[in-house]
Amino acid sequence: EARKAIAHGMINSNFWNAGVEAGLNDNQIISLASIFGWDIDFGQDIREGDSFHVVFENLFIDGEFIGTGKILAAEFINRDDPFQAIRFSDGEYYTPDGKSMRKAFLRAPVNFKYISSNFKPKRFHPVQKRWKAHRGIDYAARTGTPVVAAGNGKVIRAKYDKYNGHHVFIQHGNNIETKYLHFSKRAVIVGQRVKQGDVIGYVGATGLAAGPHLHYEFLLNGVHRNPRTVKLPDAKPIEKKYKGEFTALAEMRVRELDGSKNALLAMQSPADNLGE
Repeated sequence: EARKAIAHGMINSNFWNAGVEAGLNDNQIISLASIFGWDIDFGQDIREGDSFHVVFENLFIDGEFIGTGKILAAEFINRDDPFQAIRFSDGEYYTPDGKSMRKAFLRAPVNFKYISSNFKPKRFHPVQKRWKAHRGIDYAARTGTPVVAAGNGKVIRAKYDKYNGHHVFIQHGNNIETKYLHFSKRAVIVGQRVKQGDVIGYVGATGLAAGPHLHYEFLLNGVHRNPRTVKLPDAKPIEKKYKGEFTALAEMRVRELDGSKNALLAMQSPADNLGE
């Protein structure tokens, strides 16, 4: 028999400790981080005062507790920005409006004329005049053509140097990083959160560039991968035929999460009143 249970926590030192204090086991804490891993960098983004609320299963046989089951719904509030996830019968997690919690990536983050240089282990550099690895794709385009973020993430670098010119690096969930080089100008700053399709800069030829183009790199776990062939996450929304069923489930789960939040507020309020 599966019975629903709720847990809620507030981050004071770190996420793991908060999970333990909330009564979650190791697997539940890891699962919670993995559900929200595309939206929140649990190594860099977590702040004191962040909170989470979880609806999950406790499993019983003949009334005896035998362990925990699936996380059914969860909310993580990171820097006052709420993220909610609902588990559907297909085993996947979705936002309450049916979008996948897993995030896809654009194959090409710019409207380009042609690929001027492909990803290859060895090519002759047009400016440095020597053979070296080309760990990205060069998209030739007019100066000033907007370049967009390939996926949701946080800007971890936005500056100028003599090699990369104006450039922007974005950290995404699940250890993915994308790099965009040789802008004519940047449109974002370090620490800024961006969504897929947001303009982050404009094509140029700054730094070591023979002509106007975007040099785009895709790194997984710190290793360069070919952006055109790397296997990207499947991020399909709820199928139309299940939309009604999912919407009803999501509304119920959101009410349960709200109940968890209200319980947390009720626990906090006596202490607040004593403080007054």
